[in-house]
Amino acid sequence: MTIYSQTQTEQELNKLAKLVKSGQLSETLARNIHKLVGLEISQLETDLSVTERDLSKFEMQYNMSTADFFLRWKDGQTDDRMDYVEWASLAQMAENLRKRLELLKGESQK
Repeated sequence: MTIYSQTQTEQELNKLAKLVKSGQLSETLARNIHKLVGLEISQLETDLSVTERDLSKFEMQYNMSTADFFLRWKDGQTDDRMDYVEWASLAQMAENLRKRLELLKGESQK
């Protein structure tokens, strides 16, 4: 499996952007780009759903919303038990997934 660097990926995307701007993007390439974005959105939605399900387990266990917990955790108002570290990591992961979805769906950042 080949892994491409961020620079290589940016270079390829710049090439595609030039094709789009020049009106030279083929129908096949356009269709594949849309398909790839759709697949990425679908995977992100699945990942977010699983992550939110895991977050809800912590919310039920500790009778606290993730938003309230995360504010307390960031302010140092919780201890370092493993559950809290995992909960905070999941909260950060969910936020990153939401941001990526917003970008790909073209929704405005909040």
